[in-house]
Amino acid sequence: MRILVLSTWWPEPDDNGSRLRAMAILRGLAEHHHLHLIAFSQGPATAVQSQEISRLCRSWQAFERPDRLLTLRDRLGSLTSNKPASVRVRWSQPFADAVLASVARWQPDVVLAMEIDVAPYACLIQNVPLVLEELELAAILEDHRNHYGLRRLRSLLTAIQHRRYIATIIPSFAAVTTVSEKEASLLYQITGPHTPLLTVIPNGVDSRACAAYTYQPEPDTLIYPGALSYSANFDAVHYFLAKIWPLIRARHPQAKFRVTGKITAEQQAHLPRVNGVEFTGYVNDIRALIARHAVEVSPIREGGGTRLKILEALALGVPVVSTTKGAEGLALIDGKHILLADTPMDFARATSRLLSDPPLARRLGEAGRREVAARYDWRVIVPRLDDLLREVAQRRTVSYDLART
Repeated sequence: MRILVLSTWWPEPDDNGSRLRAMAILRGLAEHHHLHLIAFSQGPATAVQSQEISRLCRSWQAFERPDRLLTLRDRLGSLTSNKPASVRVRWSQPFADAVLASVARWQPDVVLAMEIDVAPYACLIQNVPLVLEELELAAILEDHRNHYGLRRLRSLLTAIQHRRYIATIIPSFAAVTTVSEKEASLLYQITGPHTPLLTVIPNGVDSRACAAYTYQPEPDTLIYPGALSYSANFDAVHYFLAKIWPLIRARHPQAKFRVTGKITAEQQAHLPRVNGVEFTGYVNDIRALIARHAVEVSPIREGGGTRLKILEALALGVPVVSTTKGAEGLALIDGKHILLADTPMDFARATSRLLSDPPLARRLGEAGRREVAARYDWRVIVPRLDDLLREVAQRRTVSYDLART
């Protein structure tokens, strides 16, 4: 099949969750189909890395995404528009023109739109089945629960408008995927009987690549891999340092906690100042670093989707302590594949338990590794998306044949 892929993220290098998923999908689909990629870059489009993309895709185009802070005028405009302000102000006409030109040139059998940000561009296309990949709703629709006062009201109004927007655009799609049953349930609540073909395609990991690393932990070391530019990551680290880390240090005075990923001086200044913490910044080989830590912690309290960081740690054999929210959407059993804890004291106790009992930590990590390899390897997951795309394309062919008859 010929598949036109529209992506919110330029997939290369695959150094965050969205890029990892996008690149894994491209690699899997490229084995059987002709791919044509149009994607937004997160920097100058002329400087994008494209070595792997050129190998996977028959053609590709990158466009710098319009991005600016919303003004009061933008927000007030939402009172009369059915499109959220974030959609209106970040519209790219060059991207839209490229999409229509590519459809005319390549005549794709199906269009795959990766994430909601590129959905409006997919909706421009006529007479080609559209699939919206990785629709994530919880982060937008439930954000107001984490705030108070005026900020909560603003988040609630944003959620209401996004619900209307989703209800408006979803009927244009032949199929939609989400990463968890919870996200699927949220979509059903919005679209009801008008929900298109819906499939849960969870996040995954490359177990074969992770198997090249060996779990060789330094004693009393913890890690949290995640850029603090993402609000859910910042909240998790702030919560951990303020409420949990002092309890752990009381039992393990020499313990070290490392946070990877981008962080600004301003963000770091807003975190609690405590001992034993290191911010590494961007790491070239994150897997090697994670494998040197005794435990990965995931004290997530907000956001949606499923956590690639947990899957990657377990694929490396590194045991994980997480909040229930952090492991949401993952079919992992507490006490068998992972340890779950939702209060600071319980989280500290679970972490201390693993630091104090290395054989237990190793057994938990190995059980997690086996479960992830069986259930969440990309070689298991991507074929489900492939089947969905084939089904959607086949429905189009059958409909065309019936109409012609």
